[in-house]
Amino acid sequence: MLKSTPTTVFTELSGRAWAVLAVLCGAIFLEGIDVAMLNVALPSIRADLGLSTGTLSGVVSAYVLGYGGFMLLGGRAADLFGRRRVFLFWLAVFVLFSGLGGLATSGWMLLTARFVTGVAAAFMAPAGLSLITTNFAEGPVRNKALLVYAGVAAGGFSLGMVVGGLLTALGWRWVFFAPVVLSAVLLVAAIPLLRDGEGPQAVRGRIDVLGALSVTGAMMLLVYGVVRLEHAGDGPGVTALVFLAGAVLLALFVIQERRTPEPLVRLGILRSANLVRTNLIALLFVGSFAGFQFLATLYFQELRGWSTVQTGLAMAVIGIDAILAPVLTPRLVDRFGNGRVIFGGVALAALAYLLMLPTGLDRAYITMLPALLLLGVAFSLVYGPLTIAATDDIDEQEHGLAGGLLYTAFQFGFALGISGVTAVHVAVLGSGASGIDAVRTALLVLVIAAVLAGTIGLFGLRRTAPAAEPALA
Repeated sequence: MLKSTPTTVFTELSGRAWAVLAVLCGAIFLEGIDVAMLNVALPSIRADLGLSTGTLSGVVSAYVLGYGGFMLLGGRAADLFGRRRVFLFWLAVFVLFSGLGGLATSGWMLLTARFVTGVAAAFMAPAGLSLITTNFAEGPVRNKALLVYAGVAAGGFSLGMVVGGLLTALGWRWVFFAPVVLSAVLLVAAIPLLRDGEGPQAVRGRIDVLGALSVTGAMMLLVYGVVRLEHAGDGPGVTALVFLAGAVLLALFVIQERRTPEPLVRLGILRSANLVRTNLIALLFVGSFAGFQFLATLYFQELRGWSTVQTGLAMAVIGIDAILAPVLTPRLVDRFGNGRVIFGGVALAALAYLLMLPTGLDRAYITMLPALLLLGVAFSLVYGPLTIAATDDIDEQEHGLAGGLLYTAFQFGFALGISGVTAVHVAVLGSGASGIDAVRTALLVLVIAAVLAGTIGLFGLRRTAPAAEPALA
């Protein structure tokens, strides 16, 4: 049912506004920290449950499949059924299945829990983003809220290894139980606090069933194909067929969206050059960062023999983004605009990866610290402004869809980044090179991805009127 203006938006960051923001930030922090924590706990999970290598890899892939496969449907569901309703329901699902993961006694229980948790995140993330864009007045207040929100998300993404290492030291099941406790507290707080915000609570219409099935199937197959790239020599023909099937379903989805009067995804939204550029930068930037996390884990733990706690603490400095994003980034965005801030952050990321290239087995940590600090600063400058740019010039009734597109780009980037560096790392090792040579070669992939993201950002800047630069274009 279409309802107009159910509540008044926040025009300043009052006490209630901060409380609403805290709930939404807590949820996106859970989403950001979830995968990174689990990665650190995988060896302990394998030892306790006796999982095969394939099942262990599937524990990570199941979450990615659920998240990437259902993200567009999740974004549209928030627009159709109400952002608050979708957010609360799937937060409850997240609580239940995170708990199931902690209680798992077999591989299938863990795989099921991770898949459904990924699906829950796919619905929560775009609903949470659109709750911010519709609850906070457009302009400085909304930008501040989005940057705080993104800073917390980035902090979870970068601090996951630290928290995961500490929790795994207590027992791997705490990697699942700790999010259960936090998400349960958030759910209790969210029920009285959250409102759907200004504008329509839900868009009049129905779910495009054929479109939902085809795009969800396509996204899952494409993500699975990307995950399979990690094993370059393992059935390349099957991987090609997976990509082909995904492409066929994607083509079916496009045909369906063109002919149905109530499309799941209005294809016209992709005519926004700013939206397309934002999502391409998101994919490349997050992909390079995810690949770096993976390579850093290999380097510190496998090549240098550091413990999970030592590795997590070594990477903790990247978490400076959680401080800088809400404090420094809003001032820079106000002065220079989203586009220039994003470009500057991507350039710093490329420089950070270049500084890591000479890394050897005996390199002192203090000499790597500048690169890690630069990466934390880069994340604080890019992640938040991307969330603002994602909904810039997009009608409010499609903010859920725009958020879904952005988080789909994030998830594809995450999967592609890890799979890309893994494929290169394995190929170099297979040629007889040393482990450190394989890490250095894979680092080049990250440099290339960051340079491409910067080029796309610069391309948008050159087409932006100097008088007004709210986003990338």
